[in-house]
Amino acid sequence: MVFSDFKANPTVHNVKNGVAAYAASGADFMIALGGGSSIDTAKAIGIITNNPEFGDVVSLEGTAPTRRKSVPVIALPTTAGTAAEVTINYVITDEVNEKKMVCMDPNDIPAVAIVDAELMYTLPPSLTAATGMDALTHAIEGLITKGAWEMSDMFEIKAIEMINRNLETAVKHPSNVEARNGMAVAQYIAGMAFSNVGLGAVHGMAHPLGAIFDIPHGVANALLLPVVMEYNAPAAKEKYVDIAKAMNVYTPGMTTEEAAHAAVDAVKELSVKVGIPQRLTELGIKEEDLNKLADSAITDVCTPGNPRDITREEIYKLYKKVL
Repeated sequence: MVFSDFKANPTVHNVKNGVAAYAASGADFMIALGGGSSIDTAKAIGIITNNPEFGDVVSLEGTAPTRRKSVPVIALPTTAGTAAEVTINYVITDEVNEKKMVCMDPNDIPAVAIVDAELMYTLPPSLTAATGMDALTHAIEGLITKGAWEMSDMFEIKAIEMINRNLETAVKHPSNVEARNGMAVAQYIAGMAFSNVGLGAVHGMAHPLGAIFDIPHGVANALLLPVVMEYNAPAAKEKYVDIAKAMNVYTPGMTTEEAAHAAVDAVKELSVKVGIPQRLTELGIKEEDLNKLADSAITDVCTPGNPRDITREEIYKLYKKVL
C-alpha cells in the first residue's frame, strides 16, 4: 500500500490517517521514501502503531515515555537536508494550536537508512537550496549549542566544510555527481551529531513560521540563520573561528570578532547565491504577525539549547530585523 496523504509540514491529522492506513494494510514495515516530511510521518505512524496509548499524537511532543520501538522503518531520503533517517527527532504540526511539535524519541530511529545520492539527482534547485541550508543550520547550531562536545564538534565542522564546498554546485549544476554525493554525506553526518546534542534559536524561530504560515522549514531556517548567528556570536566566539575556517573565509591573524563577522557574512552570501529569500515580507509575513511568532518561538523545545540565553523580546527583535 502507498500512503502519501500528508503535507510538506505534516500534521496531526495526517499522522492519524497514516496510523489507520497502516493498520488496514496488514504491512509488517514501512519504506519511507522522500524528504523529512515523509520520514517524519513514517516515524510518528510507527511509534503510535506500537505505542497506541499515544494515539492522540499531541502526547508525543517533547520526550514522550514510549516503551516499545517503532515498527521497522526503512528510510530512503530524497533530499540532502533533514537527516531524519538517522535522528531521534521528528516534527509534526499541531494544526489546532498552530505549533510544530518537536518529538524526540530513541525508539523512532529507522531500522535501516539508505543514503543514496542518486535518489536526489532530480531534486529541483529551489528544494536543493532550501534543504541544503537546513543541513547547514543543523551543522552550525549543533556546533554551538549548549550540549555540544568534542565528538559532535568533529562531525559538525566537517559537515559545514562539505556543505560550503558542494551546495552551490548542487543547486546550479544538479547533475554534478560529486556535489550531490557531498551534500548527501554532509547532511547525514550533521544529523548524526545534532541528534545527540540538540539545536537552538534558529529552529525555535523557524518552527512557528512553518506551523502558522506553512513556510518550508529549510527556507525559514536559511533566512533566520545569519541574524541569529550574529546574536549568538558573543557566546560562541571560538566556535565561530571554526565556522570561518570551514567556510574558507578565515585568514591568519584574524581576531575572534573578525572571524565571527566573516563566518556570518559567508553564511549569508551562500544563502543569497542559492536563491533563498532574505526577508520575511517576501514570504507574506507582516509586522502584526511577529508577536504571535515570538510567543510561539520562546516556548519551542529547541530554543533552550541556544548558546546565548534569549528572551521573548529579543526573539521579537530578531524577527523584526529580518522582516
